[in-house]
Amino acid sequence: MTPPRELLLGAFQAALAAADPLRIVGGHLPPPPTSQKGKTLVVGAGKAAAAMALAVEQHWPAGALLDGLVITRYQHGLLTNRINVIEAGHPVPDAAGEKAAQEVLRRVRALTPNDHLLVLVSGGGSSLLTLPAQSLAMEDIKALTAALLRSGAPIQAMNIVRKHLSAIQGGRLAAACRAPVTALIISDVTGDDPTHIASGPCAPDPSTYRDALNVIQRHGVQAPAAILAHLTRGAGGEIAETPKPGDRLFKRVENRVIATAHASLAAAAAYFEAQGIPAAILGDSVTGEAREVAKVYGALAREISLHGKPWRAPVALISGGECTVTVTGKGRGGRCAEFLLSLAVDLDSAQTIYALACDTDGIDGSENNAGALLTPDTLKRAREKHLDAAAMLADNDGHGFFNALDDLVITGPTRTNVNDFRVILVT
Repeated sequence: MTPPRELLLGAFQAALAAADPLRIVGGHLPPPPTSQKGKTLVVGAGKAAAAMALAVEQHWPAGALLDGLVITRYQHGLLTNRINVIEAGHPVPDAAGEKAAQEVLRRVRALTPNDHLLVLVSGGGSSLLTLPAQSLAMEDIKALTAALLRSGAPIQAMNIVRKHLSAIQGGRLAAACRAPVTALIISDVTGDDPTHIASGPCAPDPSTYRDALNVIQRHGVQAPAAILAHLTRGAGGEIAETPKPGDRLFKRVENRVIATAHASLAAAAAYFEAQGIPAAILGDSVTGEAREVAKVYGALAREISLHGKPWRAPVALISGGECTVTVTGKGRGGRCAEFLLSLAVDLDSAQTIYALACDTDGIDGSENNAGALLTPDTLKRAREKHLDAAAMLADNDGHGFFNALDDLVITGPTRTNVNDFRVILVT
């Protein structure tokens, strides 16, 4: 059998390939406008924005009018010819993103019904396409974003708040456009609902200002006074709501999801099965605290290892979704490292179990790694280095733990994002 570490890394690469914009975007492009005066404007935001823009250029007819502007994370840009790529701040927005978002909105408003708007949407777009609503300051948006990230709120809840502070998200980008709109979407959220992906710039928004206030209260978020005042005014009917489902404007808008977590999990399962190892997909919508989810998966892996149920070894248990980490410690590490460190503590050096947990965007939290690897001798090697796994887990220091063992998985920017990828291999 191929060494387990190589199998885990190979499965991750298969998952990434299934969500590679350069492979998938070309088959979903709309035709150019039929009017001789019509042009196609490409705008977008997200970690996959540059790769999606390059894919559009590679497949667009040479004689058809095309230009545009997309926003991606720093160090995620690519060289393009017809579509300008701007790099900006993520996960906390910055002035570069705000300036680019202003230009996106200006150019969208200038389109005519003879034109076509092509919007490239991917995970990370909520931060990268930040344009504060009138009367709000970027500094307050940045402070709120940082507080939301620490709160443990799920991404859907965070985006409810962000949509109601934005001049461009929550369907407002589509509302600003007179031309037909096609949004191509790479999903990084559980359920793959366009309203939650990059805060749904072209999707109807069923949430309200009151919902946004409830998120802040429920998760104990310390929001700036100007933010609370804006949301309170909105809840009182003093500020117009985001466009809702059923609004006639969406008759000229198509939101098309072209890559999902489940498709990537299926690609990883096919990879294992080609290696003669059965694979079970446990779901693409796993949420909850990363350390608690790890305990559930640990119990399942032990049951297989010790009793051969509900599957006999060897078997690969594959899952996706987006867990959360409520930060209480001072360590470094994202949700994938936290999941894996909790799994290590729970399994306590089980001799037949290996695991990998990585974010498909190549960034676990705010670190330079996609995730990490777990092997049966992980805790043994940790003790030899005088690392206390339980104490480091309590300090949210999964990055420090796996970095010390040289078990981080570092891919660099993948320029895609279909959420977390986890696999537990019971041999």
